[in-house]
Amino acid sequence: MTFIEKLTESMRKNSSLLCVGLDPDQERMPENVSVAEFNRAIIEATSDLACAYKLNFAFYEALGDDGMSILKQTRNFIPDNIPVIGDAKRGDIGNTAQAYARAIFNHFGFDAATVNPYLGYDSIEPFLQYQERGVFILCRTSNASAVDFQALTTESGDNERLPLFAVVARRAGEWNVHGNIGLVVGATYPDELKAIREQHPDMPLLIPGIGAQGGDLALTVRYGVDRHGEKAIINSSRQILYASKGKDFAEAARQAAVELKEQINRHVKETSS
Repeated sequence: MTFIEKLTESMRKNSSLLCVGLDPDQERMPENVSVAEFNRAIIEATSDLACAYKLNFAFYEALGDDGMSILKQTRNFIPDNIPVIGDAKRGDIGNTAQAYARAIFNHFGFDAATVNPYLGYDSIEPFLQYQERGVFILCRTSNASAVDFQALTTESGDNERLPLFAVVARRAGEWNVHGNIGLVVGATYPDELKAIREQHPDMPLLIPGIGAQGGDLALTVRYGVDRHGEKAIINSSRQILYASKGKDFAEAARQAAVELKEQINRHVKETSS
């Protein structure tokens, strides 16, 4: 089963576009609960509500010697029918990219990875060779300083002038010969999200930036979903993980996920009506 097939099946089975980001911050977690225990409890509380999970490597690398072991444990806690995205944002020259791809896909067993296109096609191609895995290219990220580079106007053939993120989106379409490319597009830039969805009506979009970053959920759904009301992976991390710092953290996380999923589904219905 390809990543896209697994994602579509998960979205439909759980009636969900919600992706839960497992980014553990020990300062915000309940006391006397290990990271592995915390993640497992969150997964058990939300696995019937999520279309995917996303693990940001940075939060595990910051744990030191045990971090990569906890990352792998967490990935293995997730039910097999739910796709898992390794949010590593890798991007390097070809032979190094090959090693990164092997680590993410073969060793850790992730269904998809995030990659940085700054070094060009040969930094992406080793990931694309894994035709059954998803490859999400950073395109229009959700952070405020994204404009420093991503909004710069550049020439792109036939003297056409486009912002850099639009060039990245175009290249992604050209590179997508195996149908396994997606784009990372922040909810904090709804106009750009709309333009990218119009350019790529069938491509999966990984959309961070709602909740703590302030992205508009209604616009995210309206501009992010495809014509079937799918293919938008709407990520939430802090809003769900840290709904409570008490013993009820898992129950509180579930309730936050239920509410967010219901809001998303309501906006999907409004968009399709």
